[in-house]
Amino acid sequence: MLASPSIHPSVFIGPNVAIWGDVTLDREVVVLPGVVMRAELAAIRVGAQSNLQDNSVFHVDEGFPLTLGERVTVGHRAVLHGCTVGDDALIGIGAIVMNGASIGAGSLVAAGSLVTEGKVFPERSLLVGSPAKVLREVTDEEAARTRSGVDHYLDFARMFREAGLG
Repeated sequence: MLASPSIHPSVFIGPNVAIWGDVTLDREVVVLPGVVMRAELAAIRVGAQSNLQDNSVFHVDEGFPLTLGERVTVGHRAVLHGCTVGDDALIGIGAIVMNGASIGAGSLVAAGSLVTEGKVFPERSLLVGSPAKVLREVTDEEAARTRSGVDHYLDFARMFREAGLG
């Protein structure tokens, strides 16, 4: 039997979103239009104040749950599959993160990058390419910009709610 999602009342969910199975969305998560979350074989957990941008896809395989920490940004059209992403990380537009991969807290995965199965990266890694490799450590300025982006998406969710969207 397919589990039912558990969604905190403060979560913003935009139109055309599909959330199926064992999905938990913590407080103030922002789920924008076109997001697909399928958790029929393992759990998906999304930490507080994370933002899941338009048309991103989240899926799992048996033995490969998907966990996002708090304040994680997932860019438009990104695909995350059975992976772990630490707090305050950013997954760029169109990036792909595969089963068993682990992205350390505060890391940035560049747009269009491919993080292959089972790869583990330390905190504050700037990951680029296909396959993704560590380019360098994330700067304080980049980390601040990521935090600012999270705040902007929380503001957007409030604005959307006030406009009667979602």
